[in-house]
Amino acid sequence: MNLKPDEIAVGKENFNEAVGISRREFLQGSVAAAAVSGVGLGAAYFGYQQLKVNDPVRVGVIGTGDEGSVLIGAINPEYIDVVAISDIRPYNVHRAFHGDHSSPAALDARKGLMSVYDWKTEDEAKKHVKVYTDYKELLADPNIEAVICALPLFLHKQVAMDAMAAGKHVLTEKLMAQTVMQCKEMARMAEEQNLYLATGHQRHYSVLYDNAVNLIKWGVLGEIHHIRAQWHRGNLPGGDSWQQPLPGGEKLADGKMVDEIKSQMNKFKKRIEDESDPARRAQYKLLFAQYEAWNNDRDIDPTQYGYNDFTIKNRQGQDRQISAMEELCRWRLWDRTGGGLMAELGSHQLDAASIFISALRADGKKAHPLTVHATGGRHLFGYDRDADDHVYCMFEFPGSGYDPSFDVGYYDNVTNWPPAGKGVPSYNDDPHKKVVVTYSSINGNGYGGYGEVVMGSKGTLVLEREKDVMLYKNGVSADTKLSVKKGADGPTMDTQASGGGSKAAAVANTTSAGPVSRGYTEEIEHWAACIRNPGPENKPKCHPEVAMADAVIALTARLAMQRSNQGKGGYVEFKEEWFDVHSDATPEKDLA
Repeated sequence: MNLKPDEIAVGKENFNEAVGISRREFLQGSVAAAAVSGVGLGAAYFGYQQLKVNDPVRVGVIGTGDEGSVLIGAINPEYIDVVAISDIRPYNVHRAFHGDHSSPAALDARKGLMSVYDWKTEDEAKKHVKVYTDYKELLADPNIEAVICALPLFLHKQVAMDAMAAGKHVLTEKLMAQTVMQCKEMARMAEEQNLYLATGHQRHYSVLYDNAVNLIKWGVLGEIHHIRAQWHRGNLPGGDSWQQPLPGGEKLADGKMVDEIKSQMNKFKKRIEDESDPARRAQYKLLFAQYEAWNNDRDIDPTQYGYNDFTIKNRQGQDRQISAMEELCRWRLWDRTGGGLMAELGSHQLDAASIFISALRADGKKAHPLTVHATGGRHLFGYDRDADDHVYCMFEFPGSGYDPSFDVGYYDNVTNWPPAGKGVPSYNDDPHKKVVVTYSSINGNGYGGYGEVVMGSKGTLVLEREKDVMLYKNGVSADTKLSVKKGADGPTMDTQASGGGSKAAAVANTTSAGPVSRGYTEEIEHWAACIRNPGPENKPKCHPEVAMADAVIALTARLAMQRSNQGKGGYVEFKEEWFDVHSDATPEKDLA
């Protein structure tokens, strides 16, 4: 389901015309301006097209693994000039240049530098891009103005602090850091050094999510009272996406030695020899080269880069040796190096929930939760990880009318949005006015996939996989057609029997070309635009205060789960000082 730049369709009707708003005219003008200026729709839509970037920001990418290569693939060369990369793994360096050929979807997300900058060979690319193993050597390069950090979570804080100490702006992958105190130290450093520190919660730059926010602001859903979010995956023992094969092979629990990477190399080597079709043969060569680079990871010593050999006990109390190579390749599984499901998956969707609830605020600030009740555990996996494979959380957020911060009301004339003194105020200082957010992330059963459901007193908004949005009239059945019309009291929703089985009114249009942007390109563009146009009025949407709040939410929920498993109860009340950059109060300290 793809968003057409100049319209947002509901059924067969144009949503903008149906509710009488001026957003269509705004987008049409923005798209026209974009065509003249050469910038993309994201710049026009989010309003940073006026921030000139005549000279692309010279960037070094530290960490070019799965997520780092996604960010490389999202780069707009008009904003970013990648002049260096740093990674300790030959596999990651290879993908940084050539892209990820493991599947069409992987290549679409991880295009590689040669594709992004239209370099024909790796030799040509390396004339433009220096390759470092030690990231500190990259930071010492005076030609580099800023860095993108996409390393394992436990390294975020140190690398970001080192980069800012070297005078570099930073965009770090989510979660901002492994503890709230680390986030605060990073935020303070950015403030002291007057540098831009952004964090990659890309939903802040999703046109799809922004339009969902507009529906909430316009009152189309009525009073928001519940949000349900989930990220369910069909990961099972023996087929876990976080448990990648180890270079050099590994001994399984039954004592059998396997080397899956070497086996793949041999498979594609034979296919190259046997294949007569030139196109298929070329593809097999690309895959062989990728697995060959992965196999070369066996020659590195991870203990030289902060990874450890250690011993864990299985459920029967037996020792199992974990190598530094396994900690490097499977860092998401371990408490020392990762943050589990809440940091890797939950942080994205709780950020989305807080974006929706923040839309109810009159002061424009990020909404903070009041309480969380959480539980979780390793229900399927045993001795091969620290990370839980099931987590369940229930949050209470302040809702519309909870306190004066949420005196936003519903707009009675969205043509003049945002209104000047218009709308029906909803604030009544009622402590019972809360929004309950439930979140589950599980392995072992992928039913339902991932997405968010926003429920209001008038309607329900369903967002699936950052691609599709459906709008429902209240709790109507899937065979009901919905339309949005502007009435005397503002936007309203009508339903009628459709007979055609239309499950919902689509907020996005399926006829436009190209996929819906997930926001990676836009977050990088805006960060670069702020660097080129410094000033207090220009800052990334996910600046330290926002990113730290996301970390507080995710990490506190994880602490609540740990307390539940320790028999201390999984209920925690949030403290506002945890969200204050300049306070030393943190959940990890207060809940110890």
